[in-house]
Amino acid sequence: MSKTFRAWKIDEPLILPPTVQDFVAKDHLARFVLNLVRDDINLAEITGTYGSERGQPPFDPTMMTALLLYSYCCGIYASRRIAKACRERVDFMSIVALDAPDFRTISDFRKRHLKALGELFKQVLHLCEKAGLVKLGHVALDGTKIKANASKHKAMSYALCFSGESATSRFKLRRSRKVLDRRLSSIACPMR
Repeated sequence: MSKTFRAWKIDEPLILPPTVQDFVAKDHLARFVLNLVRDDINLAEITGTYGSERGQPPFDPTMMTALLLYSYCCGIYASRRIAKACRERVDFMSIVALDAPDFRTISDFRKRHLKALGELFKQVLHLCEKAGLVKLGHVALDGTKIKANASKHKAMSYALCFSGESATSRFKLRRSRKVLDRRLSSIACPMR
């Protein structure tokens, strides 16, 4: 008796094409970032720089901003890796609507709007504060420099921790053996 499998319709076209938003779940981070950039973030500083009608039409700055924010959330910072993710990962495809920008386009957008993107992160922090996700306050860093001794001879290994013998005593024992070996070799074979 053979097992019946579900039909695999890889070559069959779909009657109704799916929307790119159907690629990810409703509670997915990609949708959240996209809705945040569309609805809650002021992008006037970025969109205001596009005034000329010459050349090819650029990618939508809202889409490019959402793409950068989402890629930063995913820990992807390099423009080549972002472009690769736009071609290969479904969550990125849902943001760019299957029209993946080239890595140079991503890099140029980031360079062109670097200052505005920095201000954008401030807006995101204020939105997070309103939502109760973060608490904004003062953070103080201590710049004290302390001399450290990270010698491999003084470091403890797990084997030494449980044997009761310290690393320094082993080092001293090895050093005294080397000194003793040198003295014995000089006595056995006097220099000419």
